[in-house]
Amino acid sequence: MIRPIEDVRARVASQKTRLPGFYGQIDFDRTPERFTEDPAFAVARDRNPLGVSVTQDDLDRVRAYTMLGDIVADAYAALIPQYGFRRLIDMLTTACDQGIEAVPGAPSELAAFVAEMAATSDWIDMELVREGQRLERTAAAFLAPFAIRGAFVATFLNKYSALPMALTGTLGAETAAKRVNETAAFFATTILPGALEPHGEGFKAAAMVRLMHSMVRFNALRSGRWDSAVYGVPIPQVDQMPAGLIPVFLMSFQMLRKGRRHFTASERAKVELSRYRCFLLGLPQDLLADTPEGVVRMMTARDSTLRRGFDDETCGALIRATLGAYLPPDESAASRLHDRIERRFAKAFFLRHFLRGDRARAASMGIEVGPADEVVFVIVALLVTLQMKAFELADHVPVLKDVADAALVRRMRALLKRYGHAEFTTDAANYRPTNARAAAA
Repeated sequence: MIRPIEDVRARVASQKTRLPGFYGQIDFDRTPERFTEDPAFAVARDRNPLGVSVTQDDLDRVRAYTMLGDIVADAYAALIPQYGFRRLIDMLTTACDQGIEAVPGAPSELAAFVAEMAATSDWIDMELVREGQRLERTAAAFLAPFAIRGAFVATFLNKYSALPMALTGTLGAETAAKRVNETAAFFATTILPGALEPHGEGFKAAAMVRLMHSMVRFNALRSGRWDSAVYGVPIPQVDQMPAGLIPVFLMSFQMLRKGRRHFTASERAKVELSRYRCFLLGLPQDLLADTPEGVVRMMTARDSTLRRGFDDETCGALIRATLGAYLPPDESAASRLHDRIERRFAKAFFLRHFLRGDRARAASMGIEVGPADEVVFVIVALLVTLQMKAFELADHVPVLKDVADAALVRRMRALLKRYGHAEFTTDAANYRPTNARAAAA
């Protein structure tokens, strides 16, 4: 059920009294600088793409969710002074693996956190989710290892949404590599068989990501460097939409461009997987449409109200650190070769899909995409496409379907070993002395 906008606003305002340690100093009646009424100053200028018009209710909803963190996860993270962040992680891990009853003296905030995630809403079709997991394994096995870095870099194109990552100290190559691998591990884990069921690997990974985001909010708001009048709240719900819905948005946009208005059965399964994964990460149903028009409309509402802004100290440093990071787990010859190929692919992928081929803009960020990068991109894209097509064909052959899927699962398990153990943590001691007001200037 879509919440009435009055209920959304009340929920946003309730953060101040329910979580004074987090939000006591924030004025929730004030619209932050990052939100703009005028699309001429926004990331996306067109509020009527392909005839899909953003409504006033959509804009009001995005404005409200721009100021909403994650009430249940934030309440649990607020226990950091009492338990320490490592103890909070250990208790959450145990609760996800064995149930809340396995945590001695479990705080009520932990019980509420896990219960909310386990309460699958009636607007989620779990059979479709499981089918979506199966269908997504091909891309995760072959395309994601090359595309994840370029997609991750795209989250740093806007200073208003990138600042929380900058504050966590993720500006060095080592920490950038850790975050990229954690992101890859999260998405890979969530599409393993049974991973999104309660006590599954993906369910636990989603809980850890939510806790990490709440720890970032806790530390950022207490750092003395966060200007809520400019940035609102750290990692609001609307800033989690792109990470969870970009593939669905791009698919929906292409469908509408071709005149299609309805998902096929396989497309609908992939959409439902994305919606459920976003639900586990704390996003409300209001932001998770299930039609092509709805997906495009809500993402456009977000992007046409997010003020444009890029500063090299925050965004540029994050982009360069991420593109320069060495991602493989070792220095073997095979790993070094993969790194060289993947890095070239990532630069060209980022240029094509997120900068619309604007080489001058890429160069201003310190990204040079040369002919060799383009050649590598084309060759890798061709090989990946052929591998994916082969497995998609096998999916239609009864004798090969299960064999092919088992092979994909084995490949993904191998990739997870390469990505390494995902910690999904942040430590206040690592925060950089970023000046929020200077970054906004």
